[in-house]
Amino acid sequence: MPKHYRPAGKKKEGNAAKYITRTKAVNYLQISLATFRKLCILKGVFPRQPKKKVEGNHKTYYHMKDIAFLLHDPLIEKFREIKVHRKKVKKAVAKKNRDLAERLLNRPPTYKLDRLILERYPTSVDALRDLDDCLTMVHLFAALPAVDGERVEVKRIRNCRRLSHEWQAYISRTHSLRKTFISVKGIYYQAEVQGQKVTWLTPHALQQVLTDDVDFNVMLTFLEFYETLLGFVNFKLYHSINVNYPPILDPRLEALAADDKASSEEEEKEEATPEADENNRKSSNLDESELRLAQLQHQLPANEPGALMHLVEESTADDADDDETKQCKSLFKNLKFYLSREVPRESLLFIIPAFGGTVSWEGEGAPFSEVDEDITHQIVDRPTQSHVFLSREYVQPQWIFDCVNARIILPTEGYVVGRVPPPHLSPFVDNDAEGYIPEYAETIRRLQAAARNEVLPLPGIGDEDLDNSLVAAIIDRTESNEAAERKKRLEMLEKQYHDELKMECEGITFSTLSNTRADNPTDAMEKDDTPSVNEVDAAKQAEKDAADISKTVMTRRKRGLLQAIEVRVHLML
Repeated sequence: MPKHYRPAGKKKEGNAAKYITRTKAVNYLQISLATFRKLCILKGVFPRQPKKKVEGNHKTYYHMKDIAFLLHDPLIEKFREIKVHRKKVKKAVAKKNRDLAERLLNRPPTYKLDRLILERYPTSVDALRDLDDCLTMVHLFAALPAVDGERVEVKRIRNCRRLSHEWQAYISRTHSLRKTFISVKGIYYQAEVQGQKVTWLTPHALQQVLTDDVDFNVMLTFLEFYETLLGFVNFKLYHSINVNYPPILDPRLEALAADDKASSEEEEKEEATPEADENNRKSSNLDESELRLAQLQHQLPANEPGALMHLVEESTADDADDDETKQCKSLFKNLKFYLSREVPRESLLFIIPAFGGTVSWEGEGAPFSEVDEDITHQIVDRPTQSHVFLSREYVQPQWIFDCVNARIILPTEGYVVGRVPPPHLSPFVDNDAEGYIPEYAETIRRLQAAARNEVLPLPGIGDEDLDNSLVAAIIDRTESNEAAERKKRLEMLEKQYHDELKMECEGITFSTLSNTRADNPTDAMEKDDTPSVNEVDAAKQAEKDAADISKTVMTRRKRGLLQAIEVRVHLML
């Protein structure tokens, strides 16, 4: 009998026992493929890649322990109840029993995902580590148009907007935002919350179109889980700063938003064209979102007096903040901004208060108007202005983002309205690691050093470059000295040649010159005592070789100091 022979009916071993295909898993759980996919998304079960695929390479495999884990989950029974409920509704409608159909539709079976959140994320830090995709998905659906009849329900979109505004309000009030970058996809943000760096992407404030090449059933399943997760995270973060969750909004602003919404709905009913309906819905939703974000930012705990919510304890005191938070908190301190209607308002309403600035906008519910004399900067994106105030500066929106990334107030000359702004550099790229430092990055680095009262070397010169420059200066000095000695030697040889030529013209022969030197030995000895040019060169070369040998045993720091001293001595001479 072979060693690995397994008789029929015996227990499986190896990969055949550890892994199972998706078709067999669906049959094993006795659910449909759509329900299986939704259950895997909610429970966090994903396909595996075994080393040896027993049933072929074209199939999807799952771990058998994961399938056994799904088998005992209470959600399976809930999904079966929902399936039975849908069949009852369909049967009642087919029998034209409207009363029974309405009663069934008013009492559908529901389920909660609270247990799954605690199961997948035992601590709040674990949830923060896995919050990047959650925030990106929630902000994506928050930007979709809230229109009845679409594939995404209006209440889901409004819930996403509420959660995203609550998250942004917390980040803004705790000054946790660290980086931001505008790209083609949208605006990237990075915040540091409880020691964890959270990065997410928000789409641009443009009209979104739902395409047919996207499976919204899968995305809505992810969104269902992410909504619950973000709700738990917001609950934990708000309670960490002693604020009730969900926060209680200002009744005046809430009533204003409700009036705007009611008036917009009445206008929608009066209008007959669908284009006007779409525009009214979009404008009303935008105003409602901006009002809610402004309410939340002003209600969360702040260090200024007159906060709208009564706090038990001020957890964001200056003593508890680290150096980076203090720096972010005071970046736009004592600056007042006014946003024109053409700029990305919701993004700037999030960024400017996060760095200590005061901001207002054009519209209802604004803290102050455009004619306020205390406004220092007005953010505009139009080449011409109807009225210009000389007491403020008009800059483009990119100036805010660049100041945030540089952590200093940049000069506004390059961001004046009508001028092409400097390149928008990404703070997520390490220029030193990439091996290329843009020119504007060097300018920002010098401005940062000037703000810290530091002195930087010349552009493109670091520590190693400084040593190399000293060495190059020494080499240049040595080469110049050698050139001078060579020129002097050539002049002496040329003078000797002219003397000999003159003596030859006068008729003085070599024998006569030798006899003259023999008659005057003292003068000859005096001339012989003078060292020749070759002897002097040999002595200098020996000294130079000895100095080079002594330099080789020195440390790099001592050698650099010696070279600097030598350069200084040569310059003094």
